[in-house]
Amino acid sequence: MEVRIEAEWKEALKEEFGKEYFERLVSFVREEYKGPVPIFPPAKLIFNAFDHCPFSKVKVVIIGQDPYHGAGQANGLCFSVNKGVAFPPSLLNIFKEIESDLGIPIPKDGDLTRWSDQGVLLLNATLTVRASQAGSHQKRGWEEFTDAVIRELATRRENLVFILWGSYAQKKGAFIDRSKHLVLTSPHPSPLSAYQGFFGNHHFSTANRYLASHGKEEISW
Repeated sequence: MEVRIEAEWKEALKEEFGKEYFERLVSFVREEYKGPVPIFPPAKLIFNAFDHCPFSKVKVVIIGQDPYHGAGQANGLCFSVNKGVAFPPSLLNIFKEIESDLGIPIPKDGDLTRWSDQGVLLLNATLTVRASQAGSHQKRGWEEFTDAVIRELATRRENLVFILWGSYAQKKGAFIDRSKHLVLTSPHPSPLSAYQGFFGNHHFSTANRYLASHGKEEISW
């Protein structure tokens, strides 16, 4: 199946694109975008996380769950919103932790493309969603696809940082070899759980120290 995605990822995931579940998923998603309910992100941004962060350039993986389902928010990168869009609560808490951890002021916009371009794969488990219907594209095949993404990285790369916030992400990354990669876990940055251990997790400084110790350039968070 022909999939418009960055060339290195196209090669790395070519077996997935030929599987029956992926063909069913593509058919479902195409029909959804034709329907009366808006689907997010815009179709051209479904694989935005991959297009900005080629397979060989990945240094850090952050795992989210669903794209934002409000108009104009989702841009294909987990936790990220388009410039000019108000920070969702979880994203604001992420910026607060970065400020506390590294002394970096909260930025003016929530577009995390700047992270993606440095080697941070901002991967949602489900890559599409209906407007105002959280979880509406779950269990359609995206989870199997993104499991394959994580498996390819965990198997074929070394010394990556996997950041798993909340029980969902932690279950999704449970199989990652901790002797081969750094796996950082904490509660989710949602206001419901941020004060239970997300704040003060120092994941951003810890990730950078690990990258530096393996001869990799640190992320400018």
